[in-house]
Amino acid sequence: MASRLKFQTTAIALSVAVLAGCAIAPVPLTTEEISLSSQERLALVTADQEPVRGMIGLYEAMARALKYNLDHKVEMFQTTLSNTELNLARYDMLPDVVAKSGYDGRDNFNASSSQNLLTGVQNFGASTSREKEVKTADIQFSWHILDFGLSYVRARQAADKVLIATEMRRKVANRIIEDVRTAFWRALSAQHLISKLNRLEGRTRAALANTRRLAAEKYTSPITSLSYERELIEIKRTIQELERDLTIAKQQLAALMNLPPDHRFRLKAPRSTYRSLRIPRQVDDMIWAAMQNRPELRELDYRLRININDAHAALLELLPGLQVYAGANFDSNDFLLNNDWVTWGAKASWNLIKVVNYPARRAVVDARDGLLHQRALATTMAIMTQVHVARVRFLHYREELGTAREYLNVQNRLVHQIRAEAAVERIGEQTVIREEMNTLVAEVRRDIAYSNLQNAYANIFASMGLDGYWSELDFDASVDELAGSLRSLWRHRASDVTSSLAHVRTH
Repeated sequence: MASRLKFQTTAIALSVAVLAGCAIAPVPLTTEEISLSSQERLALVTADQEPVRGMIGLYEAMARALKYNLDHKVEMFQTTLSNTELNLARYDMLPDVVAKSGYDGRDNFNASSSQNLLTGVQNFGASTSREKEVKTADIQFSWHILDFGLSYVRARQAADKVLIATEMRRKVANRIIEDVRTAFWRALSAQHLISKLNRLEGRTRAALANTRRLAAEKYTSPITSLSYERELIEIKRTIQELERDLTIAKQQLAALMNLPPDHRFRLKAPRSTYRSLRIPRQVDDMIWAAMQNRPELRELDYRLRININDAHAALLELLPGLQVYAGANFDSNDFLLNNDWVTWGAKASWNLIKVVNYPARRAVVDARDGLLHQRALATTMAIMTQVHVARVRFLHYREELGTAREYLNVQNRLVHQIRAEAAVERIGEQTVIREEMNTLVAEVRRDIAYSNLQNAYANIFASMGLDGYWSELDFDASVDELAGSLRSLWRHRASDVTSSLAHVRTH
């Protein structure tokens, strides 16, 4: 009866545990939890940033992007994670040291009797060699030599993954710098355009109203009035189209610097000219620099090393495993002659299935090796093309800027003459306004050409894989320190671009 009761109690306890496990169901986030999470993220997205003081220059914009851009921070955290995983992988090479303790109890003795199998007679009455309650403890040292070899290979792969994460961070950082240079110059153009357009807008409305009044009072021909009005509206439409393309650049620049979209700031034009933008003379030097420095190629080289280590791991798994161990033990059972003792030994094991599936694993490694080599060749051709295209774009935009500057020069001289004629009342206000608007269009197109040239200039170095920042740059430094370091690099690069490739040619 007592044993039946114990069985029923155990069955009930087990049923309760099973039902408790089955009672778990998906629990969606509540509206309050979602709201709280959203508020926290909105508060943290721009937290702990140096406030903007005064006008933002080009190098400050680049510094803020490198320091606060969230995409760059993601890559930096990815690098940190890879380093942490490498540190964890190193511990896998260490021997195992396991300490255990336990307690075991029951409501009666673990007793038994024995029977002589030849005579069928019970040898003696029930006996026990174990107390009702027992405490045990042991600490064991073990080292699996095969696991050590595999852990060493995995640690080397983890080290290569750290380098891959570093190259990906370089790629993102250089893309951010390139995007900042483009957005900065376009936003600066929009800033100039809007200020000048605001000054012209009132005069334009007055001129249009005056033209319509003169046409209504028959002081001028309706065709002349409408033609003039059409010209002004056409110029105004052109300006609006340019303004539309340029205005979003300021929001893009704010996003790159991790500033709120509605944050108000003004930009400061740096003291530089397009003549200070120099590129390498020989395209072969540019291609060689790209082959040495592009993060995409370095990433593929590291992945090839990881694949080679996969082949080494497959070979190691073919070998028999040898494990040595030693340990100290304790048992509180008073029936034991020795309550504490030391054990040692060695074990050998061999997983024969690894021998059978090795050809299939090796085939996978070889196929991945072929894929990576082919991808490296495809990437090489793409990089060579990018270098050539970047160089052609730069040269084209430099010529386009020269043409825009010539056109603006002619337009400035023309508007100067028209203003002189208007001063002696030989030309009407309408003509002056029309040419001033044409001058504004010419200025904007010159600015756009210059921003395109700046983008092409940054793209030249990005195509060669040359970082837009010093290798020893401390991203935790202040914005002013980062801006000073970036200014130093780009001025050095502009004044002596040949030296930027000197370390590449020596390889």
